Amino acid sequence: VSGVSLRRLSILLKISRTTTARKLFFLRKLAQDDLRLSLSRVSRVDSFEFDDMETFEHSKLKPLSISLAVESKTRRVLGFEVSQMPANGPLAKIAKQRYGRRPDQRLIGRKRLLRFVRKLSKRNVVIKSDENPHYPPLIRGIFPRGEHLRYKGRRGCVVGQGELKRGGFDPLFSLNHTAAMFRANVNRLFRRTWCTTKKREALTAHLALYSVYHNQNLK
Repeated sequence: VSGVSLRRLSILLKISRTTTARKLFFLRKLAQDDLRLSLSRVSRVDSFEFDDMETFEHSKLKPLSISLAVESKTRRVLGFEVSQMPANGPLAKIAKQRYGRRPDQRLIGRKRLLRFVRKLSKRNVVIKSDENPHYPPLIRGIFPRGEHLRYKGRRGCVVGQGELKRGGFDPLFSLNHTAAMFRANVNRLFRRTWCTTKKREALTAHLALYSVYHNQNLK
């Protein structure tokens, strides 16, 4: 949870990479249980921010979406979901030729995340997001009494790091700052890194561990 890869962790602890990987999946369950328990003990959420991040598994031709929900003001991670998505832009045609059609599971992941966050929220919760056209009908269906505030997306202040926005007040600061911290502390999410995710389940495990550490120590 502090920028160390599984390979380097194995070297530092003088254990095999197989043991490190096995412990990662073992700790995943504990981290997920800890996250749910800790969130159930705090007061209900009256405002949270929601959006997607992107990464990939094995190759940029196999992108993944990380749907993330963060409580406003406290920057507490409320939950996340990792979903498969098809490649877009210049890589779309190459990806389809090499790996075939890749199903888009982002809607399923977003629904699962928002239904979980609903259990933690007040009925009139305020949900903040960018102007993604897929969000309004989804949020209306899950939070019928909630208020959905949408904000126009802005350019990142650093090229390739869209989580930190350029200049002035950022209405989605809690989310964007937390997403930037994910990028800075989870090795496989670094920009321009050779440490990549080989299995989606390993990414989920890694994010679960970081989310607990973030809520307890960094927010």
